Amino acid sequence: MTVFAITAYEISVWLHIVAVVVGLGASFSFAILNPVAISMGPRYLPLVHRTQLTISRYLVNPALVLILVTGIYQTSDGDWKFGSFWISATFAIVIVLGGLVGGFFMPSDKRLGALVETEIAAAGDGPVVLSEAYRRGQRSQLIAGQVTGILIIVAIFLMVVKPGA
Repeated sequence: MTVFAITAYEISVWLHIVAVVVGLGASFSFAILNPVAISMGPRYLPLVHRTQLTISRYLVNPALVLILVTGIYQTSDGDWKFGSFWISATFAIVIVLGGLVGGFFMPSDKRLGALVETEIAAAGDGPVVLSEAYRRGQRSQLIAGQVTGILIIVAIFLMVVKPGA
């Protein structure tokens, strides 16, 4: 009697889901990190940018790679077609997310972190006044973060519902 008959495909699905939950789930915390830091005071903002950069580097990026690799494997090994809308759309979303993380969020966190550290140092022991450049960068991150969250939710919907499958 076989108690544990686990296939490579099932392991792939498990890894795929874990990557989504751990890697991409962590990115949803970004939406609350900035407002919490601002409510506590601008001197907490460098920690926000370092935290977001670290989560992107060590959770989100590896998760996106794992999602892509396991998705390719599952499509190849399973009864799926790469040309199916829901598969093509989710692959496109993963690629767009990777581009946003590597091309926008990580450079933005590096730049904004350095900028706010400079502004804090310039304030000395006095109140920190955030520059318009910093505020503009924050707004850009907020908008891109909302788009990213929607893309993740759409990808999950497509993976669960599989329209046209």
